[in-house]
Amino acid sequence: VQLQASGGGLVQAGGSLRLSCAASGFSLNDNGVGWFRQAPGNDREGVSCISGGGSVAYRDSVQGRFTISRDIAKNTVFLQIDNLRPDDTATYYCAKSAGSSCRVRFGFYDSWGQGTLVTVSS
Repeated sequence: VQLQASGGGLVQAGGSLRLSCAASGFSLNDNGVGWFRQAPGNDREGVSCISGGGSVAYRDSVQGRFTISRDIAKNTVFLQIDNLRPDDTATYYCAKSAGSSCRVRFGFYDSWGQGTLVTVSS
């Protein structure tokens, strides 16, 4: 199992980014994938997830600005982030859930990608 996150970068506040998580070794139809982020000095927190069945969930604070989606054929999960804010600055990680379901919190994930850095300037 491997997960490769990409798409981070330096953007101005109000801008957008689309993060990608290329998965291998498992099928998105069988396992959920979650996105987490960790800002310097902070704990890692869940922001969104998509289940094997395609159900999605979001952290309350990102609802309306973050959109998770997937391309089954490419075995890739995306996280569209709009109206970026300086407090979105963090390293973003994707992770595979142990089963088909997902939750926007720890305890459901057994494999992690390496992270991609998002920096939002004010």
